[in-house]
Amino acid sequence: MNPSHPRRGSALAANLGLSERVFASSADRAMARAIDDGIDRVEAGLIREVRFADSIADVSGRYLLEAGGKRVRPMLTLLTAQLGDGAVDDVVTAAEAIEITHLGSLYHDDVMDESERRRGVPSAQTVWGNSVAILTGDLLFARASQLMAQLGERAIRLQANTFERLVLGQLNETVGPRDDEDPIEHYIQVLADKTGSLIAAAAQAGIIFSNADSALEPPIIEFGERIGVAFQLIDDVIDLSPQPEETGKVPGTDLRAGVVTLPLLRLEELAKTDAASAALLERIRRDVLPTSAADAGDPLDTNTLASRIVPSRAAVDAVVAELREHEATRATLAEAHRWARDAVAALAPVPEGSVKKALTRFADTIVERSS
Repeated sequence: MNPSHPRRGSALAANLGLSERVFASSADRAMARAIDDGIDRVEAGLIREVRFADSIADVSGRYLLEAGGKRVRPMLTLLTAQLGDGAVDDVVTAAEAIEITHLGSLYHDDVMDESERRRGVPSAQTVWGNSVAILTGDLLFARASQLMAQLGERAIRLQANTFERLVLGQLNETVGPRDDEDPIEHYIQVLADKTGSLIAAAAQAGIIFSNADSALEPPIIEFGERIGVAFQLIDDVIDLSPQPEETGKVPGTDLRAGVVTLPLLRLEELAKTDAASAALLERIRRDVLPTSAADAGDPLDTNTLASRIVPSRAAVDAVVAELREHEATRATLAEAHRWARDAVAALAPVPEGSVKKALTRFADTIVERSS
């Protein structure tokens, strides 16, 4: 192996969706090697930290960790740390804590969304039930807090503030918008809290614990939050993708489960003035949304839900395909691109160099996932 190049299958390239061509200069390649070494340390730390003396907790706690994951958040921590002292011990510890926090949130999300699978395996509550899944998530949050406590008060505050936003995001998603609140603005805020806050914390931690210039924190935080929103908006578009072999999901998985997405909210807006959009929305309500949405008082509910005849798979696929090509989905894609552009614009104060180039390319790859 040529030591002047990042090792084959660079973790930085793979985890952030970057092409090896990004690492054109010797400085870029040196940065990639440093981050690859750092992620190896993080992985070893995750295996060590996600262990519990209790046998049930030990198995359930390691379950989703062993199922895989791209480690995007710790990778961002290691990347922004290159603006300071690099992947020092405190940076690695913070990266581990943030990934464990993310891991714990997946257990809770799957219970609340009644998801059957996660990372290619049956979800934790499918295997052990809701109570064990929820408690496992709580244990992982506790372990993440213990790690952050090792880093001092600043880390504790970062963890607590981020965790508060994660919970508020989930709460607001569950309750839905108030009568006087714009549903789309509410949805974007949920994405910022549930996804953007932890990605922002990951990027910020790299600055803090590498002793980088504190003036870089605001632009890095803004980048992380905006790229988190863009990431989730692209997921809304990918949910309608006609290529399940690439996405790993049946087209319209979220839609069929009654999960609110931006294309659906945009369609509701357009349906107020456009007859064709109104007709599509009615078919979605009748043929796609689950009957349980009616019982939950979902704002997308109609009186026909509870008594409807279950449509054929072909009929559902046709409705999903129509939404995929609709202006509502095109508007969602355009909005994701806007959030990604704004994320890159926020990096203006960051010095030119390998880190800024990698962050910019990461933003590009986020929105390219829908192509």
